Amino acid sequence: MLINDQSLRKFVAEIIRRMGSEDDEANLVADHLVLANLSGHDSHGVGLIPNYIRHFSAGLIKPNTAAKLVTDDGAIMVFDGGLGYGRRVGGEAMAAGIDRCRDTGVVLMGLRGPHHIGRVGAYGEIALAAGMVSIHFVNVVDHDPVVAPFGGTDGRFVTNPVCVAVPGTENTPPVLLDMATSKIAVGKARVAMMRGDQLADGMALAPGGKPTNDPNELFGNPRGALLPFGEHKGSGLALICELLAGVLTGGGTIQPGNPRKSGVINHMLTIIVDPARLVDLDWMRAEIDATIAYVKDSPVADPAKPVLTAGDPERAARAQRSRDGIQIEDATWEAMLDGGETLGLPRAEALALAGVSVT
Repeated sequence: MLINDQSLRKFVAEIIRRMGSEDDEANLVADHLVLANLSGHDSHGVGLIPNYIRHFSAGLIKPNTAAKLVTDDGAIMVFDGGLGYGRRVGGEAMAAGIDRCRDTGVVLMGLRGPHHIGRVGAYGEIALAAGMVSIHFVNVVDHDPVVAPFGGTDGRFVTNPVCVAVPGTENTPPVLLDMATSKIAVGKARVAMMRGDQLADGMALAPGGKPTNDPNELFGNPRGALLPFGEHKGSGLALICELLAGVLTGGGTIQPGNPRKSGVINHMLTIIVDPARLVDLDWMRAEIDATIAYVKDSPVADPAKPVLTAGDPERAARAQRSRDGIQIEDATWEAMLDGGETLGLPRAEALALAGVSVT
């Protein structure tokens, strides 16, 4: 089904409110999830709502929790998320880091212990709006690992994303690299399972280590595993995310001595840089324009597919989905409606909020 993004925001915000969030927090989380769908990342969008409801019911999300500054040492800042909604505490930490960066020129910021922070590109976009460069390393804990290391056959990492944001110019959009260190995000496998689709070759292993195209293999007991991108390169970068985000923030890693309560907790190590403290901004903008133009001027391998740089697919998806609507698979939609009912949101009211007519 196709749903208008504005109506979908109203429905999702009401579910978040029913879990106890104040209006500002509910709207912020809803905007964050819907923007992921608009950006083409359904894996990090509203399909997560049933999981959020389960986590809330288990006490693994703490609504109306703000980021708490626990280390303040000049250009070094560490925040504790206290199981608050990741988008709220992550946004608050980024705002504080950017404010500090205006004085110090660079900030090393750790965030530990929030619930799922969602699409990491959102925090890069916060930096971009302030004219800053940002680099983010993230790990994922509180549930079983789902990504095999290079040469292994079972999960030892989660998807451990990396994000880098570089401002654009009047002529060139920003560069926003936001990627999992697995070949696909777990959420993309979940979307494929809900849609009844198969995974492409070389994406996943069944329990025991044999290749599989069936996304259901990743969610059973025993469970299979996703593969890292780029073989040893993706696996190595996943380990770096584990160590930087898990250790340097003080939050912890995926190693089995740490608790796993079947929730989702992220830790994020962020570097924020004011480029004006490094180079002349007019020169920087001219160099960015020239570099991106040079890259995109490469002769295309397929006339129907232009050369893309990081951030282009998301901008194209936002334009298309804002115009045509967001597609949600039936199984996910039913799970969202069922979850709303467990929170006291009647199905008819939910459908009305989502702008879906009942026949």
